[in-house]
Amino acid sequence: MASIGEAILGRAQALARHSDSPAHYTRTLFTPAHQAAARQLGDWMRAAGMAVRVDAVGNVIGRYEARAPGAKTLLMGSHFDSVRNGGKYDGVLGILLPMACVAELAARGEKLDVAIEVAAFSDEEGARFQTSFFSSRALIGRFDPQLLERRDADGTTLADAMRGAGLDPARATEARIDPSSLAAYVEVHIEQGPVLLGEGVPLGIVASIAGGTRHIVRVQGEAGHAGTVPMALRHDALAAAAEMVLAVEKRCGAGGSLVGTVGILKVRDGTGNVIPGDVEFTIDIRAGEDTVRRAAEQDVFAAFEAIARKRGVSVERTRTHEVSAVPCAPWLQDALAASVERAGVRAHRLPSGAGHDAMILAQVSDVGMLFVRCGAGGVSHNPAETITAEDVDAAAAALLDFLRRFEPR
Repeated sequence: MASIGEAILGRAQALARHSDSPAHYTRTLFTPAHQAAARQLGDWMRAAGMAVRVDAVGNVIGRYEARAPGAKTLLMGSHFDSVRNGGKYDGVLGILLPMACVAELAARGEKLDVAIEVAAFSDEEGARFQTSFFSSRALIGRFDPQLLERRDADGTTLADAMRGAGLDPARATEARIDPSSLAAYVEVHIEQGPVLLGEGVPLGIVASIAGGTRHIVRVQGEAGHAGTVPMALRHDALAAAAEMVLAVEKRCGAGGSLVGTVGILKVRDGTGNVIPGDVEFTIDIRAGEDTVRRAAEQDVFAAFEAIARKRGVSVERTRTHEVSAVPCAPWLQDALAASVERAGVRAHRLPSGAGHDAMILAQVSDVGMLFVRCGAGGVSHNPAETITAEDVDAAAAALLDFLRRFEPR
């Protein structure tokens, strides 16, 4: 008989078959693959003994009732969308693992002092519409109606994509839950880094989550003939953008928790024999301390302006995302650490450099996070992303212990 870890890895593999691309694993908001994955998760939740609902923004939520009516709810979960050409465990482990723990409780007829809800968030990565944390923001009543006009690469609006998935964009605010009903939010996630691998431990307790900001930057110069415009007279938007990319790398390479990334760069109407006149790129800047991140942003944008003046181009930027750094609740850290140790694992605390739905839930509830070790050097957002069944078994043992001993405050 398969262990819990083996069963969860099998389900993660099965879920990855619901992909936007036949060539690699990509699942973005409200595509046919995304809708198929939502149905599959709902079926598995029902089989685990939960009542299932799909809310107004496509979150799939399973509920396991408490032993007494009127009890508070311990919310767990993560996201089931992905980045493009990503890994199979990012997000979905945090849905499948608590689901498996609920199934174990239900099989034994165990009820707890809290109801358990497992939320499969429809959109955390924001890969299709640049709408990171769209669904968890809606859950806490922070839905932004302006997002409905965001367009994907094919020109489809978010509102139209919602309609295509059978949802009514006019009712998106109805996804809101009552925050006073929550006892806490706890998220299980792969580490997405090499720390636990280096420490030789399968599990980690997250102490804090780094804040982050994303911008779209547009550089406009002057297109011209590649053979007839002298180098000294050019206003090359791509050359300017390239220098700006290096400015991000230089400023954000100062050390500590600060990191900066340019993940997308596009030359509009680019042609091999034309000087680029219009370039767009993204910036992602993160740090464990908001003051450090904001200082870096200020310096980066000042460098952009100086580069633009020197090269005779213009630069403008639009912020698309911002979340503040979030500490995990000490009492949840301690409870998770105790459960990890009872599962026979040394409790190791560490920060998260990646963003998670827990950052959004922290605006209305205490939050805690449990990391599971990654293999392959800790790589994530990459097809090489991997975890082991043995580590997932350890996480299941710790999470079951945590649930059985959980005492709401």
